[in-house]
This record gives sequence, structure tokens and C-alpha cells, in this order.
Amino acid sequence: MNYIPYIDINKVDKLQLFVAKYRTMDKFKLMQTFVRVAELGSFTAVANQLGVPRSLITRQIAALESQLGIKLMTRSTRSLSLTTAGAAYLEKCRVILNLVDATESNLSKEQIAPKGLIRISLPLSFGLEKLLPILMEFLKENTEINLAMDFSDRHSNLIEEGLDIAVRITSRLDSTDIVRKLGVCKLLTVASRQYLAKHGTPSSPVELSHHECLDYSLQPFISSWSYFVNGELADVAIQGRLVANNGDALALAASKGLGIVRQPDFIVEHYIQEGRLVPILLDFEMPELGIYAVLPSNRYIPHRIAVLMEFISKSLKH
Repeated sequence: MNYIPYIDINKVDKLQLFVAKYRTMDKFKLMQTFVRVAELGSFTAVANQLGVPRSLITRQIAALESQLGIKLMTRSTRSLSLTTAGAAYLEKCRVILNLVDATESNLSKEQIAPKGLIRISLPLSFGLEKLLPILMEFLKENTEINLAMDFSDRHSNLIEEGLDIAVRITSRLDSTDIVRKLGVCKLLTVASRQYLAKHGTPSSPVELSHHECLDYSLQPFISSWSYFVNGELADVAIQGRLVANNGDALALAASKGLGIVRQPDFIVEHYIQEGRLVPILLDFEMPELGIYAVLPSNRYIPHRIAVLMEFISKSLKH
């Protein structure tokens, strides 16, 4: 008779068991975890993004290193860095993961429906006013998509915060931004009739320096507004007692007669329609604001993200 020898499981190396378990796991998941850790430089940050214990992430990297027979990362109590082999493996992982994403994205819509979680950052006012209805329609049409929305006017770090996409409205992009333009909106300079009756209506941007200007800024008392004067873009210094990082708050303050405000059309249009604000300086154009989808990296865009960007772009044009 053949006897099966008794094995004391407590004496078996835990890492060996973990490696054995992950040999049957989707190798791509281990590679994805490695890329995340390499980009963020932190096991804890990746664990927080994925909502799992930090120990799980460290064991996955250890299992991957054991499978490969090489050390990918060096750790200390304060830092994490790639070895030479780890840096080379990182680039190969990115190529492979890009090819997987590209293969899936190249399938026709009839073959693959967009699915999965999309983490998206949205500007507060524009997000609530314009994008939220669009995203609700997107969810109705794409029943296998989950959305996690973060409404904020701050510039999120997509990689650090685990975001798939951010929508930003700006006239100036950072040189490192990876974007797709979704649409445009215009800036309008407006004030209430009460304010203009009391302080006069400026006939040129230069005269704004003598008025109360309500500024969208996080740096009080250090600001300027840009206008095209005689065909050239000019920065005009402005001053005012009220500064805020929310356009709706500034538009409301302007409607109460507290000063002149310069805001996107989607914020002030209903104030103008109701007669609570009046457009001024209409002969002086301002730089157009672009509505951009910002992506975390130049990797191939996942199918679900490409479908979402196309949906938003088409909806904004209607």
C-alpha cells in the first residue's frame, strides 16, 4: 500500500505557498500590480487605491520576483526603487499591457461592450451642470460600466490617486499633460446693472484696474485677466476684495452688485437670461477655454475610456 506522507503545513514556507497560488493566477494581474507599484513608488498607495491590505501587494511582488528569479525592487523603511532588472522588466510589462489593451480596443463594438470601473475626476460647476446629465445617459446605454465620480476643481494627480481620466477646463495645459480635446467654452465678463449704474461701465480692459473684480484664484491679490487688445493678447492687472475657487460663488456675488466677474458661459448664462448680470467688454475677446480629457499616461487608451470620451465629445457638440 502506498502511504501519503504527512506534511506539517506550518513548516512549509509561506512565500512558497503564495508563489504556488499565484502561478495559477492571471499573470497580467501581477504585472499590473508591479507597474502600479513602480509608478507610485509605494506599496501602501497601491493598496489604498485597490482597497486591499498592503501585505497583499507586497506578497504579490515577492511572488513575481520568485517566479522570475530576479529582484525587481529594493526596499527600505522610507523608499522604494527599481533595480536595473526591474526597470527593464517595467518597460516590457508596459509594452505587453499596452498590446493587451490595444487588442481589446481594436475589437468592434459588436464583439465587445465597454465594461468595468471608470474613476473620473470632474470640475465642480461644469461637472454638475453639464457633465452629470451626460454621464447618466452614458450609464443607461452602457450597462456593464461602473462610474466613480470625484467632483473637484483642484488638479488631481491621476497616477497617485488611481484615476482613469480627468476632465479639465483651461486655456493653458501643462507640457506633460496627455489630453484629448472634448469641446470648448467661452469666457464672458459680466456685472450687475446695480454695480454698473453706481461705478460705471468700463470701455476697455485697462479700466478694470479701477473696479472691484471678483477673481477665480487661490492666490489672493496676485492676478490678471487676459484679453485681445488690438489683435494682441494682453494681461490686465485686476484687484478686488473677493477671491474664490468656485465660479458659481463668484457669479452669485456679482449678481448681488459686489463687482465684475469673468466666468465661463455655462456658469453665467442663466444669470444673463434672467437679467441679473449684463455682459460687458464684448469688443474684446478672451482666450477660448478648452474642455479636455486628461489621461494618466501615454499607454494605449482602454476601450471603456475611449468610448466614454467619444460619448462626452459628441454630447457636448449637441
